[in-house]
Amino acid sequence: MIEGLKFDEKGLITAVVQDAQSKEVLTVAYMNEESLQKTIETGETWFYSRSREELWHKGETSGNTQKVVSIKADCDQDALVVEVLPAGPACHNGTTSCFTESVVQNDKVGSVDIIPQLVDIIRQREIDMPEGAYTTYLFEKGIDKICKKVGEEATEVVIGAKNRDADEVKWEAADLIYHLLVLLQEQKISVYDVLEVLKTRHEEKRASTK
Repeated sequence: MIEGLKFDEKGLITAVVQDAQSKEVLTVAYMNEESLQKTIETGETWFYSRSREELWHKGETSGNTQKVVSIKADCDQDALVVEVLPAGPACHNGTTSCFTESVVQNDKVGSVDIIPQLVDIIRQREIDMPEGAYTTYLFEKGIDKICKKVGEEATEVVIGAKNRDADEVKWEAADLIYHLLVLLQEQKISVYDVLEVLKTRHEEKRASTK
């Protein structure tokens, strides 16, 4: 794989590091052949520092390592996307991602990145149990209440669909997803484990049709 890649005149290739689960872009760094080889061999990200002119192992001092899930090259073979499972913030500023400043933002465009945001909020609500928060109320009432709400919202989705009311379906589906995430947190089941089940089923089905 390395032999087919196109490194620039300085022997470097751009590496876009992405969270394998949330798909959030964490950082953009550079690799040379040696750091890429170390990344492949160790299963954790290694980069080349252009300022220090040396290799560096992400998380070596901070502990915020990045476990490599996949490495993909673009069609021109001159850039990489490295999907990782981060053990902590990717940015030296302590943020999850280095990309925190919005240049253009259309807030009316839906995105799957709301899922990990909600997961984090719900998890923190269970820890802090802030007074007056609806999520706190659900955790206080317990599994029976949470299950009841999941069932109610699922029924509301069905009713909206039967009524051919697109707006109602969207609103009720959003309520269903939220309550389902609360249920998963109560059960200590990661939403990513659920997505893994879907992915496995899809891959098995695709393989069986070949």
